[in-house]
Amino acid sequence: MNVENFSMTIILHAGNAKNYLHEALQHARKAAFDQVEPKMKQASDELLAAHKIQTKFIQEDTKEGLTNLSVLLVHAQDHLMTVMSEKSLIEEMIEMYRNQNDLHEKVNRLVEECSTGKSS
Repeated sequence: MNVENFSMTIILHAGNAKNYLHEALQHARKAAFDQVEPKMKQASDELLAAHKIQTKFIQEDTKEGLTNLSVLLVHAQDHLMTVMSEKSLIEEMIEMYRNQNDLHEKVNRLVEECSTGKSS
């Protein structure tokens, strides 16, 4: 079992997921919601890939047994779990941006209706 390869691959996928999550958040901040979902899908795909590698690693460890715990492996696990937590928070933040944008659009419509004398 190559612990370093498992660890680096987990870090790679988790890092990619983190980048996609932050890109999605930036799109939400700019109200470009049509671009949010593709980035969130990419992030989820990367996290799934990391999780599959993690599962494979656990299966290998069960068969062979780890003789020592490398700092790189601990870092990989920590990185993956942190990104998974970030995903949950970013999903909530995106929803907040959606709600804020919806409210902003409603206020603008009301202001426009009031200024033109139209009302629904």
